[in-house]
Amino acid sequence: MTGSHGDRRARTLYTNVVANFCVDINVNINAGLSRPINAIIFDIVARIPYKGACFFMPTGSHLDELFRTFLAVKSAEGRAKNTMQQYRDNYNYFIHYLEDHGLSQKLEDIDRHLIREYIRYMREDAIKFDGHKYKSDKQRTKGLSPSTVNTRVKTLQTMFRCLVDEEVISHNPIEGVKRIPDPQEITEVLTVNELKRLLKAPDKSTFPGFRDHALMHVLIDGMMRISEASKLKKSDFDLTQDTVTIPAKIAKSRKYRTLPLKPLTSRLVKRLLEANADFNTEYVFLMNYGEPVNRDHFRKRLKEYAKQADIKKNVYPHLLRHTAATLFLEDGGDIRHLQMLLGHADLRMVVRYTHLSDHALREQHTKHSPINKVSDKLSRPRKTKL
Repeated sequence: MTGSHGDRRARTLYTNVVANFCVDINVNINAGLSRPINAIIFDIVARIPYKGACFFMPTGSHLDELFRTFLAVKSAEGRAKNTMQQYRDNYNYFIHYLEDHGLSQKLEDIDRHLIREYIRYMREDAIKFDGHKYKSDKQRTKGLSPSTVNTRVKTLQTMFRCLVDEEVISHNPIEGVKRIPDPQEITEVLTVNELKRLLKAPDKSTFPGFRDHALMHVLIDGMMRISEASKLKKSDFDLTQDTVTIPAKIAKSRKYRTLPLKPLTSRLVKRLLEANADFNTEYVFLMNYGEPVNRDHFRKRLKEYAKQADIKKNVYPHLLRHTAATLFLEDGGDIRHLQMLLGHADLRMVVRYTHLSDHALREQHTKHSPINKVSDKLSRPRKTKL
């Protein structure tokens, strides 16, 4: 087909004719199909390219059809596996909400009012950790966090914007819906003493304990995410040069980066690889039965170690990254180099990740405050100790 405006109008008209035809068929056909025949035909027709995209679907299209098209587009764009799964999870949360409240799943019935009511439900009525087998009843409280609400709504916004850009639908039904305020609380990082106690907690005489001990060193030394560390393979480490490379396919930024390691960390990894010899796998951090370590499993074990070390703070894998970044800056590390280690393209993300301690801030203020240059000598701090 050509790309003229007339062709597009003709194809839209053709689609509407097919839709009416399918309605007639559905009325008369013997109901032996697993899905309505119009849904099957639309799945086929929706993949007919037009200017590298698809044509307008009628407003009565079911959300599942539109979501499948959205996933196909994002898959072709090379989105990461985790990102694709997040799309599916967040879409399913929305569909479950519609089903539980007896609401339509047709495009024509989706609007800003419905999405705002969905946001209200998540903030006030949705049960946190609902259905999570590792969470206690005490943790299953009403109301989701602002960041969780915004993440789920963001998927819907991304989906409808994509469908408009691809000319699958004519307009974005939820355009204008804004994210809710998400106050950024100060992240309470670990002190050096707490970090030492945490590293001593695992029983290094056992395979799981030594693996966790080595993994904690890699997370702290390499300042990487647990999602990256858990997927590292033998070939990603160069233990002769004391480096590890995060491949682009597992990096959140989708860009590779090579990180230096301290000799101590390299020795721990080398010893772990020797312990892994019983398993036929390329992965480095393994469960007892040889599969790559599960992030949720490690998170649970880390909390147990924090309890053993008498650490009252909320300890989780990403806190090790926060703590390492903060200690790096407090020790005089350069923020640009820290940006490279963390793998952030935007320096503002580095500032958000790092929260200098009150002690370090007070020390720097005392040393560099402009008042030092204009104050009377008698007002300045006095030396009292040798």
